[in-house]
Amino acid sequence: MTSRASNAIPVASRIRGFTYAIRNIVAEAKKVEAAGKTVKYLNIGDPIIFGFKTPPHMIEAVERAMRDGHNGYAASVGILAAREAVAKEYTGRGMPVSPDRVVITSGTSEGIELALTALAEAGDEVLVPSPTYPLYTAVLAKIGATPVFYRTDHTRGWQPDVEHIRSLITPRTRALVVIDPNNPTGATYPADTRRALLEIADTRNIPLLADEVYADLAFDGPVPAFAAQNPDAPVITFSSLSKAYLAPGWRSGWMAVAQTDRLNDVLLGIKKLADGRLCSTGPMEFAIVAALNGDRSHQAEFRNALRVRAELTHQRLNAIDGITSVMPSAAFYAMPKVELPAGATDADYVLALLRATGVLCVYGSGFAADPAAGFFRVVFLAPPDELAAIYDLIADFTRDFLAGKGR
Repeated sequence: MTSRASNAIPVASRIRGFTYAIRNIVAEAKKVEAAGKTVKYLNIGDPIIFGFKTPPHMIEAVERAMRDGHNGYAASVGILAAREAVAKEYTGRGMPVSPDRVVITSGTSEGIELALTALAEAGDEVLVPSPTYPLYTAVLAKIGATPVFYRTDHTRGWQPDVEHIRSLITPRTRALVVIDPNNPTGATYPADTRRALLEIADTRNIPLLADEVYADLAFDGPVPAFAAQNPDAPVITFSSLSKAYLAPGWRSGWMAVAQTDRLNDVLLGIKKLADGRLCSTGPMEFAIVAALNGDRSHQAEFRNALRVRAELTHQRLNAIDGITSVMPSAAFYAMPKVELPAGATDADYVLALLRATGVLCVYGSGFAADPAAGFFRVVFLAPPDELAAIYDLIADFTRDFLAGKGR
């Protein structure tokens, strides 16, 4: 009888660099739950699990599409009506673009992966903010490209350091990632900062990847398209139904490539990659039409609810000795800073908080922040009374942690 091999089958080396802290930390939370403690999940930005509802007219659009037989493969770039709706949306926000330069994707995440894969070779560099949304570094690890981190300054409301960005550009730089409104910090960027970033992209001929998922969730109202101040700059922009339209599980997003000949070859490359994955989720593409062309009244109520939670979060976290936090201006994230004892890391604090209280946040180093700086991300989607109770737990724990107890 032939003997059976027993050696472990190796995985590709690229997996070593592929991390996603927002999800990875859940493994620790499950251990805490298994020990009998209730976990309060403040790690993932899913409005649905906190009681917010998908608008009914979007659900009706998907149901109608399914009943009308739109259950086969869609065009790889997306149905025309959805691409037309996206093009109209960006044009109305100040970035004129035609439907043929729009690709419908399985969430913003797929759009980001398609763009980075089309742009960067192994060994190339992509400028990424620190802290950043971890999908960017995960995708770059997968394709063998290198993230080069530029500073954003929490003492200036988490604004990007434009001069630092300029100093990091090399012949290997293939793209500049900008997340505005920002995840994980909740910051929005003023017009002069946007103008400076667009100027870098335009004059240095570096594609600017504009992550605009939270553009409708700035507390003072929707913000213009990032490219609006310079529509000729080489900008590739991304958004989705996930956040502002309260449908994260539908995985329905889009990307638009600026109307400049400089990006024509990149657009062709993206479309070629899109062909290879066949299409995004077909029936949900009809919801894009309903969302962008239909009733958005839910957004004002959602923004108001987020502002209340943001103000509570800002007030309560800053009242804790040893913690400071910048007031968010968009989305549902805050990035507070705890003054760590010598030798401690952000992961030490976050994991000890989880084990002691059941409160699950994400350590800042999971977003490419310095582990010793003490940043951690809070998702403040829970109802205000629940948040208040959670911040009581954080306050009590932090007092003990900084006093040397529980470490």
